[in-house]
Amino acid sequence: MPYYVIERQIPGAGSKSPEQLQAAIDNSVSTLEGLGPDIQWIHSFVTDDKVYCIYLSPDETLIRDHSRETGMPADRVSAVRSLMSAEGLRDPEELSA
Repeated sequence: MPYYVIERQIPGAGSKSPEQLQAAIDNSVSTLEGLGPDIQWIHSFVTDDKVYCIYLSPDETLIRDHSRETGMPADRVSAVRSLMSAEGLRDPEELSA
């Protein structure tokens, strides 16, 4: 299944309390359960004013549905074409096989 990177513009994201972040996690997980097994949240990186999320999804549609239902923006949704690391270059499809 394809990987996607979602960029969410959330002013003050890095200043949110652990309780606020946990509430966002709970909201996201609950929504994902309602959308079914075809979409999976891997993890997110929280910076000062943005959150970058990694998802597995058959297409962008489910990601946009999740965003709409949670009320969290999806300012940019990008399909991952290659994965680079210290171990070298990999096809992201290898990771989800």
